[in-house]
Amino acid sequence: MSVKTKVNHFYQWFKAKKRITYPVLAVAIGIVAGYLYYYYIGCNSGSCPITSSPWSSMGIGGLMGWLLVSK
Repeated sequence: MSVKTKVNHFYQWFKAKKRITYPVLAVAIGIVAGYLYYYYIGCNSGSCPITSSPWSSMGIGGLMGWLLVSK
């Protein structure tokens, strides 16, 4: 196997991993950001449907992270 072929295989492998890694990282960062938003800003009265629960804040944060990197 030539060096050019090896480099091409590595490049194809890296592109495939990048397609999976970026959305997963974006969702994870969004989940953390959603929880931090709930913890520091949140809604004390409970009348805010998104920020009254940490689960909904983290879900919306993860969704926003995924939407930022999806095409």
